[in-house]
Formats: sequence, structure tokens, C-alpha cells
Amino acid sequence: MKKLLALLAMLAAFLSGPAAAQPVTEDEAYAIGIEAYTYAYPLVLMETTRRVSTNAGSPGRLRAPVNHFANMKTYPDASFKDVVRPNADTLYSSMWFDVGKEPLVLTLPNTQGRYHVIPLMDMWTDVFATLGTRTTGNDGGTAAIVGPHWQGVLPKGMRLVRSPTEMGWIIGRIQTNGAADYEHVHGLQAGLKATPLSRWGKPETVAVIPDADASIDMKTPPVQQVAALAPQAFFATFAELMKRNPPHASDYAVLLRMERLGIVPGEGFDLSKADPAVQRGLTRAAADAWQRILTRRKALPVRGSWGAIGSTVGVYGNDYLARAFIGFAGLGALPPEEAVYPMAVLGGDGKPLSGASNYVLHFEKDQIPPADAFWSLTMYGEDQFFVANPIDRFAIGDRDKLAFNADGSLDLYIQNASPGTDKEANWLPAPTGAFTMNLRLYLPQRRATDGSWAPPPVRRVP
Repeated sequence: MKKLLALLAMLAAFLSGPAAAQPVTEDEAYAIGIEAYTYAYPLVLMETTRRVSTNAGSPGRLRAPVNHFANMKTYPDASFKDVVRPNADTLYSSMWFDVGKEPLVLTLPNTQGRYHVIPLMDMWTDVFATLGTRTTGNDGGTAAIVGPHWQGVLPKGMRLVRSPTEMGWIIGRIQTNGAADYEHVHGLQAGLKATPLSRWGKPETVAVIPDADASIDMKTPPVQQVAALAPQAFFATFAELMKRNPPHASDYAVLLRMERLGIVPGEGFDLSKADPAVQRGLTRAAADAWQRILTRRKALPVRGSWGAIGSTVGVYGNDYLARAFIGFAGLGALPPEEAVYPMAVLGGDGKPLSGASNYVLHFEKDQIPPADAFWSLTMYGEDQFFVANPIDRFAIGDRDKLAFNADGSLDLYIQNASPGTDKEANWLPAPTGAFTMNLRLYLPQRRATDGSWAPPPVRRVP
């Protein structure tokens, strides 16, 4: 009987013991490391971006302390490097929030019918709520962002929006119809406010701007800072961030895999103290996983010149590679119900786009981008930022004074040099070297999301 009880105890210990008790080979650590780096990348990128954006005492746009809005007063230009692939359609209102101690009350302005969207993004880059035209309307109102564990009572009539993580990012957009419209939009931005619940109903306080933190790299774009992180620093940062920003409920599969390496939510991780096989495997994996994210663009479904970014943008589920790629290529992207972003990666001849050639994008009358709000075509250099050009035009779209053809069709001229004064109204300047473009359709119509409409090929011309 004693032998039987001892055997049962050994069996129970074997069945209940952690998976990490089994030795991990370097190849296994490498395979799990590819998954772990891909899973972790958006969280580390968000934190790096947050540190730059909330270093409010430093020069630059979109800088404000935590829980305070920073409002762009003009469109971004070629000097703007904080967030990749920015738009030149809206004036941004950005705020990094922290609701770990108490809720934060958002006040939205009445935009009198003007399109706007206030997306709330958790630290994993998932858009867990959008406020504004499509969802809550244009009449303004209040909503309280509360933390994942907050319990309490809000003032009557105030919406509750629960953030899955204590920290997160709002990057609001208000439709802006060119530079002449800036002043009007500034007035709307002034009505966008954030107030701690304990200060609700009390006089407003002026944000105290601390001195700049000299330890934060304010010159290197965040996406490049993360790419340069050594594996030890990357995974240590990831582990620390998970202490305040818990994984999503559907993440257990990858979490259980990471346990094998000693990466456990709520606990620190020091790669230098890990088993040598784990050190070697994770070091190899970090470099290869980064390249896997970079090359994700090549795997996008391509229709003509255009890559379909996918329907999971903004809310990714367990598609961690898609989430990482969008973080790299378009941090802060909106869900497809608000906007779609077809990406031009090739000319109609199948060759990469280059300013060494001239192109025409021709829309037939019935193929003009179907958007209920507005649409635009935006140019990006090889580094995913705007490129300086002689007319300071980084995007072109339906709010510009475009010249349509007699039959109602539209030609956009995409090239480095001016196509001539008679065509300059439809000219989107290109850099001298490689480039990509994004179409943006805000409030896309159904045929833009169900696949029945697609942009025409970008045709190379002599």
C-alpha cells in the first residue's frame, strides 16, 4: 500500500509539475523565442513610443505629460519621426493615459457633423474602443476610461470604457480640410479634455511640464530604437511591462510556451541568468523574429499594385505576427470599420515603386475610392516617413482641388519632378528613390471592405 501511495504521489507530481521542469534545448528555445519576440514586440514598441511622447519638456510635436492631450496644430511634415506612416488628412490629438490609480474622464467636443474618431488603444496595440462619428456621434459627451480592476460608481450619464491594461494610448483624428481649416479644428481640439475622476467638476488645472529627461533618446525614431535593442534588454523590458499590462484572456497558448523559457507574466526576466541553451536560442530568435516582422509585407495578399493589410487591423485576436507588423508599419492604425489602408508596394508591372520612374493612378468614374467621410493617397519614403518635396505635399485626395477628366475619371500623377503646371493640381511628389503609398478611406463603404472594390494598378509611364 505504501509503495502504491508513493507511486501515486510521484505520478501526481509529474502531472502537476510545471513544464519548465523539463530541460529546454537550444532549438526549442529558438522556436519559442520566435513566437515570444513577435508576441512581445508591440508592447515594447508602445512603451518606447510612450517614453518619447511623454517627455514633455523636450522639443517636438505631440509631447505632453501622461493623462494630458498634445494637439498637432498642423499636418506632420518630413521632420516628424515619432510614429511611422503618419497621415496628412487630420490633425492628431494624442494622449498616453494611465488609469492604474483612478479613472480618467474624457470630454469630447460637439463637432457639428465633422468626422472625427477617438480610438482607445491598450498597450498591446488593440483598439478596445472608438468614440466619435461612427459610434457615439458628433454631439460630444463624456466617457470614463477605467482600469482593468477598477470598481466604483461613475456620475450619472457618463459612459464607462474599461481598458484591458492600466496604460494605453489615444491618438484622435479630426477631419481637416487643408491648412485653411486649421484654425477651426484648433477650436474643436480645445474641447477635447481629460480629467481625473477625483477632479471631475472642479476647476481645471494647468499641466506642469517637467524638465526633459536626458536619458531618453529623442533623436532616433522609436521603431528604430526597438530594432536596436539587445535581446537581453528587449526581453527584460517585456517582462517588466507585463507586470502592469496583463496579457489578453486568449493568450494562454503562447504564455504557456514562454513559461518553458522562464518568461512568466508578473515576474522579471534576466536572460543572462537563464540556462545557456535558452540564452543561445533567444539570442538567435530575436534577430530572426525581427526580420520575420520586416518581411511580413512581402506575404501580404497583393491585388494589382496593392497589398491588403487585412481585416484584423486594430483588433488582432491571436494573429501576433499581423499585430507586430502593423505596429512596425503603422502604429496606431484604426480598425477597418473606421478606415482601410491599401498599401501600394509595386507598380502595375510587378516592379518596386521608385522615383526614378513616373506613374499614373487612373480611377474610372465609378471606381473613385468609396468612402463616406473622405479619402486620400499618401506618399512615404523607404523609412516609412514623409519625404521633403518642393510643394510640401505629402498626400492628395478628395478635399483637394483635383482636376477630373471630362468623363468623370481621375488621374493622379506620381513622380519626382512636376508633371507640368497643367497637371500639378493632381501631382503627388515622389522621392528620388524607393517609396510606398497608402490609400486611406475613412468610413469606407461596404464594397471597400468586402473585396468587391480594389484600387487600380499604379501604371508606370514613359
